[in-house]
Amino acid sequence: MSWMIYGASGHTGHLVAEEALRRGQRPVLAGRSPERIEPLAARLGLEYRIVDLADPAALRAALEGVEVVAHCAGPFSATSAPMIEACLATGTHYLDITGEIDVFEATYARHAEAERAGVVLLPGAGFDVVPTDCVAAKLAKLVPGAIELDLAFKAEVKLGPGTVKTAIEGAGSGGKARIEGAVRTVPVGHRRITAGFPSGPRMVTAIPWGDVSSAYRSTGIPNITTYTVVPLGGVLGRGHRLAAPLLRSPRVQRVGKTLAERFVQRGAVAKDRRTEVWGQARDAEGNRVTLTLTTPDPIALTADAVLAAVARLAGERRIEPGAHTPSTAFGADFALGLEGVQLSEPVSG
Repeated sequence: MSWMIYGASGHTGHLVAEEALRRGQRPVLAGRSPERIEPLAARLGLEYRIVDLADPAALRAALEGVEVVAHCAGPFSATSAPMIEACLATGTHYLDITGEIDVFEATYARHAEAERAGVVLLPGAGFDVVPTDCVAAKLAKLVPGAIELDLAFKAEVKLGPGTVKTAIEGAGSGGKARIEGAVRTVPVGHRRITAGFPSGPRMVTAIPWGDVSSAYRSTGIPNITTYTVVPLGGVLGRGHRLAAPLLRSPRVQRVGKTLAERFVQRGAVAKDRRTEVWGQARDAEGNRVTLTLTTPDPIALTADAVLAAVARLAGERRIEPGAHTPSTAFGADFALGLEGVQLSEPVSG
């Protein structure tokens, strides 16, 4: 099997490459910077290709003979489209680790193109959104006809520079929620609820997470809100409304991303760190079911999920071409096959 990690010298791409090598796999490493890719490839003893996403012809040439590309170079709002174009042209299956709602929506809009090309497009094949998508898909089966889905997570993770740049890019655009089937802009922190995590109940605040897009594609549930534990969550909305015009400024965006690239260090995997996911679905009669799920460190889970997805996309059992979520591609139990992931028994009420 020939597969590629694009953005291999980045925070997550580097970790995926090291984990792949540990498991006896030999992916092709790729990126636009020879100063960063060549030393990494030499240290790991892997083939590499230097190619810029801004050069479509060179990108298509780099993908020749590659069965699957794991795209790890964010922010995906800028990088996913050219890579998807090249994958459709070369018949290469595509997966990425985005958490950006707009990127999910744009990728799902290319479903028919992917079908015609015989290609699988799979955004969100890491911590965003594998564990939450599993919970969403499970809840949809437990609550047929559900009209509302709440998903929350509690994680402690040191963010890498790429993730920080993505957060800066989205900081001025407000919150997002799925309302009556459509993605709507809402105030950041517009809702707060109590989530019953395995470690105990916590107040969580609404944030624009990828499941606003992906969970709808997985479940068809028309109203979806995503949450996390946010320190001082009660003042988040007021503070963001005051700061949003400044955060949308192109100059502030450029300065913020430059600082992130220079000063944000890569986070290390913490083997003893756990992440918790909580989900609740409700039908029109008021029937509710909740589920919780625990995972290892988000960085470790992302590397594991990417490698599992690559193996399935390149395996003998073919996935139907088109644009997928993790659960529509591999089933609602996909996350449960990853190391250290545990799902609770459902609770009705």
